Amino acid sequence: MNWIDLSIVVVYLIGTTLFGCSFFFRKKEGDGAKNFMTGGGKLPTWAIALSVFATHVSSISFLALPEGAYGPDCWRGWVNSITVPIATLVAAVWFIPFYRKSTDVSSYTFLERRYGVWARVYSSLCFLVMQSARSGVILLLLAILVNQLLGISCEAIIVVTGVLTMLYAMMGGFAAVVWADAIQSLILIGGTIVCVACLLVFTPDVTVQTKAAWDAGKMSLGSLTLSDWGTNTFWVLLFYSLCINLQNFGVDQSFTQRYVAAKSAKAAARSIFASACLYVPVTLLFTVIGTLLWMYGRANPGTIPEGIRPASVFPWFIIHKLPTGVSGLLVAAIIAAAMSTIAATLNSGSTVLLEDYWKRFRPQATSDRGNVVFLRLMTVALAFVSVGIALAVVWCTTDMTILSAWWALQGVLSGGMLGLFLLSMVSRRARGTAAALATALALLTIAYITFGQRVLPLPVPLHTNLSIVFGTLVLVVSGMAFGIFIKGGRNADIAA
Repeated sequence: MNWIDLSIVVVYLIGTTLFGCSFFFRKKEGDGAKNFMTGGGKLPTWAIALSVFATHVSSISFLALPEGAYGPDCWRGWVNSITVPIATLVAAVWFIPFYRKSTDVSSYTFLERRYGVWARVYSSLCFLVMQSARSGVILLLLAILVNQLLGISCEAIIVVTGVLTMLYAMMGGFAAVVWADAIQSLILIGGTIVCVACLLVFTPDVTVQTKAAWDAGKMSLGSLTLSDWGTNTFWVLLFYSLCINLQNFGVDQSFTQRYVAAKSAKAAARSIFASACLYVPVTLLFTVIGTLLWMYGRANPGTIPEGIRPASVFPWFIIHKLPTGVSGLLVAAIIAAAMSTIAATLNSGSTVLLEDYWKRFRPQATSDRGNVVFLRLMTVALAFVSVGIALAVVWCTTDMTILSAWWALQGVLSGGMLGLFLLSMVSRRARGTAAALATALALLTIAYITFGQRVLPLPVPLHTNLSIVFGTLVLVVSGMAFGIFIKGGRNADIAA
């Protein structure tokens, strides 16, 4: 990349970091810890909407969707986006009113009142593990891409990006995260639109090539058969994505923290609807980029290097074919997608550690000043964990292996979390003992679908992505059934 593109990337990194850190020096009123976690409840709806969008989109989406569309997966990755409006509607009707009525910042606090301390620790620990792993994967995928573009070592990219994100998340708190997310999301959207426009200009006979892509099945969302549940068909992906997005908008602290930070319940609902209105078309553009790359290669035989992996086509196009300045904008957009998600994870993770562990088990040691110090220390600690995870697997040479492992891990960790929250919403009879037994049964179901089928195969094989679907169903149904016969355990009166 030339000095202009490099300058754009450097200016973006330095500018974002300084902007986020500047919130440390701004005058704040009231509880310092609450301001760090929620921004004082004074953030505008549009900024929260852009922040939710930026948190939802990461470098995983930016890189995996074009790769899948260019390769054999076609448009199957976009099936996830189809379920986002459904998840936001459920969140607006059920979850947002519930969280707004609660005085708790953490989304896992009420589980202790309902089922006991084990439920709170289990759910919050799942969140911390899943989000730390996600941040590590995002840093790793970003490092692989930037390494291809700039030639900088993956280790250096991981450390620099992780440390800069940590700095502004640690110093500026939630307000810095939201406002930086808003700026980063605009860079992301702008870079995506420019990339699509360039591909359309560079591809001759776009109409002819579009028909060829359609005839070749490059816009397929997957098989519609109802008899195959062992492969990633449209229906497998649809049910998996619905559960994942319900988990995101209903359970994930990175999202629910924004419900509490909004000025009102209506403002929170408007913010997630607005984020969905951005997420669906922008991820469609990510997918279209992959298809356009295929059309570009077909229309210009021999241009794309022979034998290049699908994961490397998009980086190759950015560095070799985009005009000066546009390449730098695209790299900045991809870095923005990574930093925005990681910053939200660091802030929400430190909030969970404070609310669900420090204040819960050391209440005598808490003070507002001490809480702020703890939040900042935990932000640093979580950043080091994420960087460590990325560095630990940096030797991996194929990001598809990493992505597959991430999807499997997300399904395993999310199944019990989502099911436990849904059980608390739909059943008042299920108490602590019933919920614990149902959670154990759900985890056994998830473990069997993920690993057990290799030893004791089912008559009809189930894809690993269905582990979260059946795990959630088993937990909710068995929890309701156990609740009829088992009365032991805590069961606070929680309004659904």
